Amino acid sequence: MTDRLQNLDEALRFLCEELGENAPAVPSTLQGKQQLLRALMNVREPLPTTEAFLRAQDEELSKQRDEKGIVEIKETGLVLWQGDITRLKVDAIVNAANSQMLGCFAPLHACIDNAIHSAAGVQLRWECYQQMLAQGHEEAVGNAKITQGYNLPARYVLHTVGPIIPNGIPTTEQQAQLAACYRSCLALAEQKELESIAFCCISTGVFHFPQQLAAEIAVRTVKEYPCKTIQTIVFNVFTDLDYAIYRKLLGKA
Repeated sequence: MTDRLQNLDEALRFLCEELGENAPAVPSTLQGKQQLLRALMNVREPLPTTEAFLRAQDEELSKQRDEKGIVEIKETGLVLWQGDITRLKVDAIVNAANSQMLGCFAPLHACIDNAIHSAAGVQLRWECYQQMLAQGHEEAVGNAKITQGYNLPARYVLHTVGPIIPNGIPTTEQQAQLAACYRSCLALAEQKELESIAFCCISTGVFHFPQQLAAEIAVRTVKEYPCKTIQTIVFNVFTDLDYAIYRKLLGKA
């Protein structure tokens, strides 16, 4: 435990030095240090790091990954799985990103964007930043980008921008945009010749797309897509309601 605390202190020292006099006090407990590490990673701008920091960060995140438990999907076809998507060992997991494609900057926020970036490490935001800098403009709704998975069990992350539905009533165009998210991710996975991909419930939650309709679009779009290399498509859900919806749509009820 002492070695782990010291390793966390090394990672936190680097992040606190970047903040200078605005740096917070470092807690003494393991949980406190872990929460502070995640919070500082969340708010950190995409910047280069040192090899020493990355070693310390990666060592801690690999321990957290192993403690959560890695889930390997061995089934083929359409698979329903409920739980934390950052545990899945598949070729690629899908992140519900925003148009900046840089992850969630709200410390300890409960969204999937935050969870994925926090589990992957600061390298993920840096790679996203490099891609967006080269592109020169925000990502369009329905499009997707692919990055490495870093400290995730998944090899890659597919970042897609879903439509935001403030009033909870999507237009025909917004329904088409959601379908485009699924096709864009599948197309990138096929280009990489990936065999397995796990989708989150894109645009539901904080983006307010109705869960039933979103699931219907997801299942229909995936079933219609002419996959060649992809053998396993996981619908990853977190809530009991989404699990019940997908279970019925997939004929598993």
